[in-house]
Formats: sequence, C-alpha cells, structure tokens
Amino acid sequence: MKHERKQLKLLDAGTLTRLAGESVRRLDPRLLIRNPVMFVVGVGTLVTLWLAGADMLAGRPWGFDLAITLILLFTVLFANAAEALAEARGRAQAESLRSTRKGLIARRITENGEEEVSADALRIGDRVRVMAGELIPADGEIIEGAASINESAVTGESAPVLREAGTDNSGVVAGTKLLSDSVVIEVGVEPGNSLLDRMIALVESASRQKTPNEIALTVLLSALTIIFLIVVVTLLPFAGFVGVETTVPVLVALLVCLIPTTIGGLLPAIGIAGMDRAMRANVIAKSGKAVEVAGNIDTLLLDKTGTITQGDRHATDFIAIGNVKADALRDAALLASLADPTPEGKSIVSLARDRGASVTADDAARSVGFSAKTRLSGIDLPEGCRIRKGAPDAIRRFVTDNDGHYPDEVTSQVDRVARGGATPLVVAENDRVLGVVPLADIIKPDIKARFKQLHAMGVRTVMITGDNPLTAAAIAAEAGVDDYIAEATPEDKLEYIRREQAEGKLVAMMGDGTNDAPALAQADLGLAMNSGTQAAKEASNMVDLDSDPTKLLKVVEIGKQLLVTRGALTTFSLANDVAKYFAILPAIFVAGIPAMQTLNIMQLNTPASAVLAAVIFNALVIPALIPFALRGVRLRPSSADNLLQRNLLIYGLGGLLLPFPAIKLIDMGLGLFI
Repeated sequence: MKHERKQLKLLDAGTLTRLAGESVRRLDPRLLIRNPVMFVVGVGTLVTLWLAGADMLAGRPWGFDLAITLILLFTVLFANAAEALAEARGRAQAESLRSTRKGLIARRITENGEEEVSADALRIGDRVRVMAGELIPADGEIIEGAASINESAVTGESAPVLREAGTDNSGVVAGTKLLSDSVVIEVGVEPGNSLLDRMIALVESASRQKTPNEIALTVLLSALTIIFLIVVVTLLPFAGFVGVETTVPVLVALLVCLIPTTIGGLLPAIGIAGMDRAMRANVIAKSGKAVEVAGNIDTLLLDKTGTITQGDRHATDFIAIGNVKADALRDAALLASLADPTPEGKSIVSLARDRGASVTADDAARSVGFSAKTRLSGIDLPEGCRIRKGAPDAIRRFVTDNDGHYPDEVTSQVDRVARGGATPLVVAENDRVLGVVPLADIIKPDIKARFKQLHAMGVRTVMITGDNPLTAAAIAAEAGVDDYIAEATPEDKLEYIRREQAEGKLVAMMGDGTNDAPALAQADLGLAMNSGTQAAKEASNMVDLDSDPTKLLKVVEIGKQLLVTRGALTTFSLANDVAKYFAILPAIFVAGIPAMQTLNIMQLNTPASAVLAAVIFNALVIPALIPFALRGVRLRPSSADNLLQRNLLIYGLGGLLLPFPAIKLIDMGLGLFI
C-alpha cells in the first residue's frame, strides 16, 4: 500500500496567493537576469511605463502605452509563476520530509558505553545503536544484526523491508523506523548530505543548477534576442525614412513578440518539472544533469535477476542420470537443501516434498553453506556420505577430486536445460553424479514490451548475468534484450562500460553492492539501490528509494520525456514568432509601403489593435502552456528522427497556425472598445 504524500492544491486560495507573491518577488532584477529573455521583457516594461508616465504628464494620449506596459508586466509575471509553481509542487512534497528530519536523536556507541546525541552531531564512521520502535538517525549501513524497517517516510511505501548486515541489502536511511530487533549502524554521510537532505535540496531554487543542454538553449535564446533587438532598433529610422509614424512602445511590443518569450518563460519550469517527475518516481538525482543524461542514454546495462526475471528461481524437475533412480536424486537434493535459506534451496525442498520425499537429516549431519569460491553447498552425513549440489563445473571438480567419473550424459542434460532458459544445478554423492535439477527463471510479464519500447527509442539493452552462456542466451532471446554478458564479474561490467564509452556511447547501469561501485562511477548514469551499500550510493549519481531494479527503465523514460518536452515547446515558441511577424509588421508599415498589404493576411482592424492583439496572445500563451510544461509531452516509443519529425509536424505547424485565428479573435474583441 502506498503512503499518501502531501500534494499541492493548485486551486487553493492560499496557494494562489503565495504564487502571486512569489511571482512579484522574482521581479527583482538580480533574479530576473538569470533568464535573459524575460529580463529583456522586464526592461521593455519599464521603458513603456516611463513613456506612459511622460505622456500623461505632458497631456498626450497615454492609454496605449499603459496597456502595453500592463500586458508586458503580466507576461513576466506569468513566466515567474511557471517557475514558482514548478518549485511549489516539489516543496509541498518536501514539507513532510523536513518534519521527519527534525529532532532525530542517536544512541552513539563510545568506548565507555553509549551516549545520546543529536543526529546533527554524527560524523562518518560513528556507530549508533537503534532499537525497535526508534527512528534511524542517519544514513549508513547495518554492521550488526538484521531488522524489519518501515521506510514509508521516504519512499511512500508502507510495507516493511528487511535489512541485514553483511549483505547488499544493508543500507538504511535517516528518518525511517525500525520495526523489530536491534541493529548497529555505521554512519556513512556527514550532516546535510543524507538522502532526506538531497530530496529537500532538489526543490530549493537556490540549489538548482542549469543542465548543459539548458545552458546551451539559454545561450541560443539570448543570441536570438540580441539579433531581434538589433533588427527592431534599426526599424525606427527605417520607419521615418518610408514616412511611417511609429513609437517606441510599438517597437518594444514588436520586440517582445519576436523574441522567444514562450520557451524563455517556460524553460526553468520544464527543468524543475523533470526533477520533480524523478522525485515522484522515488528517484533521488544528485543533479539535474543526471536526469538529462538519462534521456540521451545509448546503452542500458541490466541485471537479469530481479530486473528481467522475477528474482526467485524455482526447481521444476529432478532429472536422474544413468541408472540412478529418480527417488534417490530427489532425496539427495532434499538433504542438500534442508539448510539452504535461499529461495532456490527452499523451492527444491518444496518440490521434493510434493513428490513424496520424507527423508530427514540426522542431528549429527553437518550442513555445508554455499560459497562463492566453491560454488557448492550440501550436507555431510555421519556415515561418510557427502552430498553436494552446485554449478556443473564445480560438481565436476568435486567428483573428479573424489576419483569419480563425470558422465557425458550430464553435460548433454546441462546443455539441454540451459538452452531452455533454466539454470542447471548438478547433484552428486561422493564420487558419483546423481542428476540435474533445473531452476526456472520466470521472465517478468511486461518486460519484453518495455524493452521493445526502449529499442524503438534507440536504446540498446544488455543483460548481465552470472549464468552460463547457454542459459543467458535463452533468457536474452525470450526477454528481447539486444545483448548479454554471461558469467559476469564486476571487472566484466567495468570493461564493457569502458568499451561502449570508447565508441562514443552513453551508458547507464544499476547496482547495489560495493563491488558495483567502480562500474557505477564509470557509467554516465549510475542508479544505486537505496537498500544497497554506502559505497554504491556514493559512486552513483542517482538513488532509487524503492530499491526496484526495473526503475532504471523508468529513469530513462523520464529523461527522454524531459528532452522531448523541451524540444516540443522550443519548436512551438519559434513557430509562434513567425505568425506574430505577419500580425504586427504589415499593420505598422502598410501605410508607408502599400506593397506590405500582401502580407497583411489577417486584415486586422488598426495598427494599434494589431499590436495589442499580438502582445495579449504572447502573454496568454505562457500560462496556457504551464500545465503542459509541468506534465511533459506524452512519450511515444520512437527513434530520434521520428520524434523530430513529429515535433515539427505537431508543435511546429501547430505553433505556426494557432496564432492566426487567436490573434484575429483578440483583435475582433478589441475592436469593440477601440
């Protein structure tokens, strides 16, 4: 069950009042200059306001100048409101996180016992003891014990999770609640750098840095603004030359309509909304650049277990070898799995019981736990019988070390099981192989469709697994991934990432263990699990609070949606400028240049109404597109070329055509008053 977080109510009177106040506060030139396009509009507002005041004092008509001033002012306010609204949505989420962080007390372990201190006094390397019912005071790793933890304060998920020392699921987060037992935690971050602090910092405008693409687009918009400023300034002497009387407020209005005010006003909101979507997906990005990089990923490295498959392999059969009876293999596999706590071991016991096995282990029997070095587990019975189950090559060594024979039939059965997509375990007793136990990997039902979508967007998927090449190939084919790395080691992951990057590709991967840290640091986008080790979280540039291995797919979609939204609105904004050109320029110069009448396709009432209609439309289009900027363009699986063509067709053509009827309707309305 999901824990409901605090959401922003847009129609709430208090919210609207705060947004209005924030929009006015951002009129401060020191804040406004961060957005060069809106800064030019702000300067134009002051110029027309000064001219309106001068005309009023001189007894000249001043109504038109004041109307232009008010429309330009609202244009700036609407742009400020877009950014303020995007930030307010995030702050509404962060309010509960702030209260969670306040007042945390830690029981720090010292040489003389334990002492209670504020969580802010903890430093990296400190050890604290947390009892059932207490809040965890700092991010870190459990180094003693295991416990059930409620992480709903951070993840929104009320179902408890298990964290245990010495595993890749030892990471804990400040503000979460220990539900059972007692654990010792080693603090992994300095005060102010916890995940809670990062979540809060993401929605603070002062901490948000522009991404490289956002900076590049800002430079482009600034250049266009300077070009149009030069063009408009030269129009003043040109108008006098052709005998057309024009005024500075008209030229200011023309400038504001020609520069890309729409995307200039919405650009900050688009970036903040992208970060907000990542946060709503329970992903903490260390910078906006990480979200942006996600949209440009070329290669995606995914672990098989838990991401492509359900995560728990299940025994499906007992395949006896030679003259070994099926019951003997069944009983031996059961005895070798009685002390095996893994889901695979439990599934072997369950299958054996279902098929009639009733044997039990003697109290004097010694269980042999699984070791990554031997890749074996099993049991030693008092009468000298040693039963082992494990990987085929490990069992081969075990049998030959006991002067036994490894039959070719075993190899053929192992290959057959592997080609079917299952993982083969071989069972042996002393010097004799008894048979093979297939462990089936269940492919997640929706994963193939998601890989197909990523492939359509130009993302290459690579499965990482410790399985043998035959099993890996079968699962890769069934899941629909583009490539796979079988029998993978941490070094293999790192080498693969470097090889892809050497070809100019951007690579993303996820991980949770300390041995994943080098590859996470090397990848262009590293996503660490919240449950993982501190080393993995520090090496990555994103952390998934839900510890869901499939979240990497969602992160890529969020990044691509950010880029597509920015591109769509930029295309729409620039196309708008073309239409506004046909509205204002012909109306201004048609009196002095009769040939301009051919461009006056909208046949607006008067030059004054044409200018007012254009700037009114220019102001209204920004608030109209705010929901669109915050929600993002609907992402359709497609290649970059197809997305570009779609943007040009829908947002380019739409941005070109929409202003014509809109400005005409506004002009007709103004005709009733002018």
